[in-house]
Amino acid sequence: MSFKKQDIYNALETITAPGEGKSLTENNAIKNVVIFGDEVIVDVEISNPTLQAKKKVEVEIMKAVHKQVHQKLDVKVNVTTTPQEKKEKPNLIRGKEIPNIQNIIAIASGKGGVGKSTITANLAVTLANMGFKVGVLDADVYGPSMHLMFDVEKERPLSVNVDGRSKMKPVENYGVKLLSLGFFTNPNQAVIWRGPMASKALNQLIFDADWGELDFLLIDLPPGTGDIHLSIVQAVPITGAVVVSTPQNIALADAKKGVAMFQQESIKVPVLGIVENMAYFTPEELPNNKYYIFGKEGAKHLAEDSGTAFLGEVPLVQSIREGGDVGHPVALQKNSPLEKAFDTITKEMVSELIKRNTNLPPTEIVRITTMSGCSAVKN
Repeated sequence: MSFKKQDIYNALETITAPGEGKSLTENNAIKNVVIFGDEVIVDVEISNPTLQAKKKVEVEIMKAVHKQVHQKLDVKVNVTTTPQEKKEKPNLIRGKEIPNIQNIIAIASGKGGVGKSTITANLAVTLANMGFKVGVLDADVYGPSMHLMFDVEKERPLSVNVDGRSKMKPVENYGVKLLSLGFFTNPNQAVIWRGPMASKALNQLIFDADWGELDFLLIDLPPGTGDIHLSIVQAVPITGAVVVSTPQNIALADAKKGVAMFQQESIKVPVLGIVENMAYFTPEELPNNKYYIFGKEGAKHLAEDSGTAFLGEVPLVQSIREGGDVGHPVALQKNSPLEKAFDTITKEMVSELIKRNTNLPPTEIVRITTMSGCSAVKN
């Protein structure tokens, strides 16, 4: 049996390790080839540390040598992993994880009145209809509204014993678990709290609650950028943020600040995308007409300029306001155009979440499982 070391190298030219764009030879991954008669030993170094990657490379090398050099060669492959340089972790603001909650999504807006809470409520019920386990934390301390939008303003969270500790059991409706300061405050009195008091109250809602297992916890933030936003980021590891805006220039200017807040070096929360609310108005008597009362595609252009995804648009429709007022989110209206609009936005958000998490640290990488025909996102 006659062959040379170069024949082995030639046979390995087309083999690529999983996750690496170049072949083993282009990456200089083949560290040594030793030949003893009909025995060939190949030493390879790859960057992918998984056992599956190592096994795949080993099998591919054996197949290539047997096919292109000689089928009766005794091939042995030693696969090692490239030593990873220790990188200094940036000084990020991060809180502690909440057990059994897979993804925490902050819903924000640069200014009030753009429908952020309405979008949050409808995203939540849409996720629940898709088969996910969903919770909503109403962090809008000075203007809580989620208890109204879910028609549970007269309910109160119960106290339950969990591992010897007394915890709050969230109120549930439409398949969504909910906690809000609206359950604990007088609706006729203003909440006059300094930042530290508000932050303490929010921490109690987050960590003294029995949320159970959740695929998503949506946090409805107050408008603007301030103490509460920073407190939330410090309290829990936010998986991603969604920014809501109307198309008008004033709202967009503030929404831009909201995006910039999450993108700050010390915060680094991925912005999953921007939702344009009140995008256009269509009268019932003229269903084919669209009137762009607040401007056209402003949020879409903002998404492009800021390098974030545009998740979709929601029209200015009376039934959305009515649904919020009576505590019945419009996304619950089966086969309606609004249900389809929120379905599209929600799927786009989940899709962006999956993409974003491919770049996060290993503890925050997601895996995808099938649930009711939709992709579930889990750590």
